[in-house]
Amino acid sequence: MRLLYLLDTDIASDDLRRSSALLEARVNDGLLQQTVALSLLTRAELCFGQAGMAADDRRRSLIDHLLLQLPSLPWTAGAADPDGALQDTNQRDGTLTGEIDTQIAAHALAEGLTLVPHNTRHFDLVPGLKVTDWMSEPPARARPKRKRS
Repeated sequence: MRLLYLLDTDIASDDLRRSSALLEARVNDGLLQQTVALSLLTRAELCFGQAGMAADDRRRSLIDHLLLQLPSLPWTAGAADPDGALQDTNQRDGTLTGEIDTQIAAHALAEGLTLVPHNTRHFDLVPGLKVTDWMSEPPARARPKRKRS
């Protein structure tokens, strides 16, 4: 299989909280099919959240487990280049998208991946970015395979 999806920090956090059976099933399927990954930026945000947790917080081990399962894609010049243009557009338009969200969007664009956030409004205005919310959108139904005669 090939990578298709880049998970945003909020959707990874929702998965860690087990807040949606639909989301959990889709992430698990993505792991099995090897179609999902994290940006190193998302990994850094998860590690930042983990660093602020008490040593005995059970979420620490959940984050460790998720980070072991999901590949992390490196930030490259290919991601940095569209980020500069997106940051400029945000500044000119007065768009209130955060810097890291813009970088994650640029990373998904550079890799040709669909971004999976829960808060899609941060990404709806990014030209050319494919976005899907696995907590509110049902998975596409697979067409049954026809038997050959």
